[in-house]
Amino acid sequence: MGACHAFPSIEGAIMSSASPRNMTDYEAVYRSFRWERPEHFNFATDVIDVQASGRPEALALLWSDEGGQARRFTFAELRRHSLQAARFLTDLGLRRGDRVFVLMPRIPEWWFIVLGCMRAGIVFMPGTPMLTAKDIRYRLAAAEARAVITEASCLERFEGLVGTGQVKHWIALGEVPSPWIRYAPEEGTATDGVSFEPTRADEPMLLYFTSGTTGMPKMVLHTHASYGLGHTVTGRYWLDLTPEDRHLTLSDTGWAKCAWGKLFGPWSQGACNVVYDYRGRFDAPRILKMLETQRVTTFCAPPTAWRALVLQDLSKYDLSAIRHAVSAGEPLNPEVIDSWKAATGLHIREGYGQTETVVVVGMFPALEPRVGSMGKPSPGFTVSVIDEQGQEVGPGQEGDIAVRVAPERPVGLFQGYLQDDAANEACRRGDWYVTGDRAVKDADGYFYFVGRADDVIKTSGYRVGPFEVESALIEHAAVAESAVIGVPDERIGQRIKAYVVLAPGYTGSPALATELQEHVKRTTAAYKYPREIEFVTELPKTVSGKIRRAELRGSAR
Repeated sequence: MGACHAFPSIEGAIMSSASPRNMTDYEAVYRSFRWERPEHFNFATDVIDVQASGRPEALALLWSDEGGQARRFTFAELRRHSLQAARFLTDLGLRRGDRVFVLMPRIPEWWFIVLGCMRAGIVFMPGTPMLTAKDIRYRLAAAEARAVITEASCLERFEGLVGTGQVKHWIALGEVPSPWIRYAPEEGTATDGVSFEPTRADEPMLLYFTSGTTGMPKMVLHTHASYGLGHTVTGRYWLDLTPEDRHLTLSDTGWAKCAWGKLFGPWSQGACNVVYDYRGRFDAPRILKMLETQRVTTFCAPPTAWRALVLQDLSKYDLSAIRHAVSAGEPLNPEVIDSWKAATGLHIREGYGQTETVVVVGMFPALEPRVGSMGKPSPGFTVSVIDEQGQEVGPGQEGDIAVRVAPERPVGLFQGYLQDDAANEACRRGDWYVTGDRAVKDADGYFYFVGRADDVIKTSGYRVGPFEVESALIEHAAVAESAVIGVPDERIGQRIKAYVVLAPGYTGSPALATELQEHVKRTTAAYKYPREIEFVTELPKTVSGKIRRAELRGSAR
């Protein structure tokens, strides 16, 4: 039970109809877990094709959009479509190792194309449709992309870019003008006899660009093993998936979270991947109705979505099919967790990881939840809190979250930052990979997030994590969302400033600001109260939905 296996052993794991609880004894699983390190591994052939062979009619992808359209695909159909995609791309002349920038909304073709890239050994680079032409230009140049694949509705994002740089193929779905090539693999594209040379597990598979919360995005290189095989831990132990599940993760296709919960995680366990394609602003009632009608059994959402969902009257929706709920991206306020549990009986279990990793810390189903904690280390990972010298600190002491990479590097960790020796050196401290996040670990091994190392506020001799203050603020009924930063102050080093988005029905005023300050003093240590409060209509965020505190600090100077 404790081992995470590569193909062919993975076949037994994903084909079985095991208990809905893949982990009933955390310590036993953690102790017995061993990574298998195959010489060859390809998620498309070693997972999707195994499913297509053993369960050809099992539902793999259940897609719908806000207009009421719906499409369903079995594993056999997924195999066929992805083979057609691979054939289409290679017929154009794309070869193993070529980098392809894929910017598409949540449509089934995105999954066909990225699986097709995997089959052919083409390195895909996901991007969100929210990127600007400037963002895209940077990515295409930095990665030396050989092709672009998008949808007709996104062509304006590439204005002024077509024909520039090293991009040779400009491909798009739908009716597109020259020099764009129409993506139409199903028009006579045969798959019989289509095969590709075996893929080494350590070959490059995809490039992600970091969120860029503190600087220009870095290129994160993953191999077929690090994400394709590594996310078995995410799907089996944290998402707790089985072949009987219908799983929904709320994520854009451009985010690493999509790989976690809309690609490798669910399909590594043979679960059905539920996709809801919405193009406008987040609509909490619509999402809740979709959870009800699609009978979603396991659900993952980012904190921004969870905060909006619990503001609804949850009693109006039949959410009884949901048996497991998780959150990742940023810490989730305990108040939100309590609201969801009161309505559904389910604790939202947090998980921690990065674009660079699979889930490395999680509140796994076998763990007793602790308020404010993100859980314990994932099977296959040694995670700790270390100091500047690379030494582990004691319980209750704040330090840097780090993953041990020596003497053996975990499978589910990225290969490195591409073309960035300085970043690769900066994230290594002795035998540890340093994540850049701060935390405290208690005597029982539970982790408590403090904040990004750059976000921690030093005020009056104290160190304050912004999340502590934000969590206290959101307990107040007037607060829908908040972001906290440190502002330079000659007297106390930094003073705490809060940006507050108000809940419906509230209006910002000096009196309300004072009320919120007093509320924080009562809720947490008095020195953590925000000396300044600014009411705003929205907070600056990265394309993956994380708050850009660096931008707030820059504007506050």
